[in-house]
Amino acid sequence: MSYQVLARKWRPRTFHELVGQEHVQRALVNALDQGRLHHAYLFTGTRGVGKTTLARILAKCLNCTAKGRGDEGVTSTPCGACDSCQAIDEGRFVDLIEVDAASRTKVEDTRELLDNVQYAPTQGRYKVYLIDEVHMLSTSSFNALLKTLEEPPPHVKFLLATTDPQKLPPTVLSRCLQFTLKHMPPERIVGHLATVLEAEAVPFEESALWLLGKAAEGSMRDAMSLTDQAIAFGQGVVHHADVAAMLGTLDHRHVLALLEALAEVDAARVLAEVAALAEQGPDFAAVLDDVTGVLHRLAIAQMVPEALDNGHGDRDELLALAGRFTAEDIQLYYQIGIQGRGDMTHAPDLRTALEMTLLRMLAFRPQGVPKPPQTPLPMRGQTAPGQGESGAMPETRPAPQAAPDTPQDAAPPPWVDPLPETVPEPEATPTASATARTAPVTPAMPEPVPESRQQDGTPGTSSPPVSAAVSAPVAEAAMAAEPAGEGSAPGALTHAAWLERFETLGLGGLTRNLAAHCVVDSDDGERLTLRLDPSQAVMNAEVHETRIREALAASGIERRLTLEPGDLPEGVETPRQRADRLTAERHALAVEALHRDPHVQKLQQAFGARLIEATVKPAEPEARGC
Repeated sequence: MSYQVLARKWRPRTFHELVGQEHVQRALVNALDQGRLHHAYLFTGTRGVGKTTLARILAKCLNCTAKGRGDEGVTSTPCGACDSCQAIDEGRFVDLIEVDAASRTKVEDTRELLDNVQYAPTQGRYKVYLIDEVHMLSTSSFNALLKTLEEPPPHVKFLLATTDPQKLPPTVLSRCLQFTLKHMPPERIVGHLATVLEAEAVPFEESALWLLGKAAEGSMRDAMSLTDQAIAFGQGVVHHADVAAMLGTLDHRHVLALLEALAEVDAARVLAEVAALAEQGPDFAAVLDDVTGVLHRLAIAQMVPEALDNGHGDRDELLALAGRFTAEDIQLYYQIGIQGRGDMTHAPDLRTALEMTLLRMLAFRPQGVPKPPQTPLPMRGQTAPGQGESGAMPETRPAPQAAPDTPQDAAPPPWVDPLPETVPEPEATPTASATARTAPVTPAMPEPVPESRQQDGTPGTSSPPVSAAVSAPVAEAAMAAEPAGEGSAPGALTHAAWLERFETLGLGGLTRNLAAHCVVDSDDGERLTLRLDPSQAVMNAEVHETRIREALAASGIERRLTLEPGDLPEGVETPRQRADRLTAERHALAVEALHRDPHVQKLQQAFGARLIEATVKPAEPEARGC
């Protein structure tokens, strides 16, 4: 007997042998079991995903005689042994009329086909018309088919298949039940190929199957055809090297080697890997596409490891590689890769463009980190009760009310420059501009403010001192209740000292933002523990801890540093929360000053003007990085 290709030999003959397309299988099986059969079905999808196979299985279900020759014999599990099932499998069933619409596009062909619709089936229960590539029919052919397609005889079923449903007239689409078949994922293709090769007793390497699965681009038939070709190419064995040579594709291991060189910040190795790639004559634009694709998968591996796909069979390698990058490096490299891909058209040659893009990744990498740290995965934090999503700004906690005997030496906020101890009180009502200039610096006044404030806004009345704009709780927020710190030692860093020193640490970027969401948990003189807001835990990495520890050491506090995500104690403000509160108070002060300004009042009285408070901004800018 002549050799039969794998795609035909392993074509499914029942719904239970079908690989993938569970959504279509479920709908058809339920319709057959319940007797709710439509007269026209349309199967759409790309090549090799099972359109014709599904149509033949459905024809077999409609004509199987294992359970009787009447309508009650329709089943979702054809026996495969009766005359009808065997005839359909062998392609000699007279009541299954298969039409290639690509070769019979004329209206005369369609009319000739429909002339026999009225006659009862000869051998089976239903006469089934399987029209493949139906979108190739002419407009006249569709018009001739419409009436019969809408009201066919009871013994006729139409099964249409197409790769381009957009070309079908809406009048045809409305008369059919449409099922869209999906692409096969590489994991599904590789699993099926392994089953087939084991049954065929063909030795293989799993990495070679992943190359075939990716090259198939979602088509199971293409995967089976490529497997036939690989068996012949490798003389009965499917090896990774043979498949890569047969496909002429870039070995994925070279891309991983480039990423490892980037992880080591080794420019010489990067150029050496590109030179090794050049010996194979690859498409350097495709190489950069593969690099950015792997960077995308590395970002997923860092944030949600369980969501990382195994499309290249390299999931374990990527999980290990993801820990050698920081999250900010991955995002930076990806952005540079995307921009470099667009610049390739202007480069002298593609290899030069690839090398410059890879070197640019290293050149613009944040400085101060000799080697990338080992980042624990996953890089995400658990949302604490009562807090929003991870990206949401933490809600400012209200400061406790100060006692009447509040001390007079409360420290000013670290992000506000200290003012002279005394501020001359204005002799007359300030103008709007003068009030706006004095409003931002008010929270930094060290003197407490009496709770009663002068509210009279009549012209000629002396306005209260600018320090009166901040209440006692505001002045005492920095000295709010601190974490107890069981292991605190004499000379330990307190939370008030942390707030005072924060601005002088000289932190910037993501490191500053991370430190601004921390409170001092404990300090035993050797180890300092900072408690990090859980909403910011996703950005925590060893590189940030190193920068914070070095900044503290430069300010005279040498400790081993630990950042632990956890719920922040009530009544204790982080530097970020304090800055937000002071900003809001400065804004409220500026709004109040404008409302009290006599010129603004005259505008309101004369023209009915309205102050849009959201547009009011204090003269002093907000604290950097907080």
